[in-house]
Amino acid sequence: MQRFIIEREIDGAAGLTQEDLATIARTSNEAVASLGVPYTWVNSYVAGDKIYCVHEAEDAQAILEHARRGGFPADLVSVVANEFGPHTAELAAAE
Repeated sequence: MQRFIIEREIDGAAGLTQEDLATIARTSNEAVASLGVPYTWVNSYVAGDKIYCVHEAEDAQAILEHARRGGFPADLVSVVANEFGPHTAELAAAE
């Protein structure tokens, strides 16, 4: 499976309550279950008027179908080319 970053433009996203987010999560879980293909919702982040999601799927079509079934926007869908973090600096130093 590939990892994707999805950008969803939602006016007022930063003002969503925990109850709102729980409802969105339930809807997303139902959409994932209905797909019938390997699919993992990893995590989501709310920032301003956007929600950034990390999902794993075979292809972008599965990401778009999840968005359609859930009624979510998917304004930008990008394949993650690589990942790194603080631990990456130590890996390079060890080589």
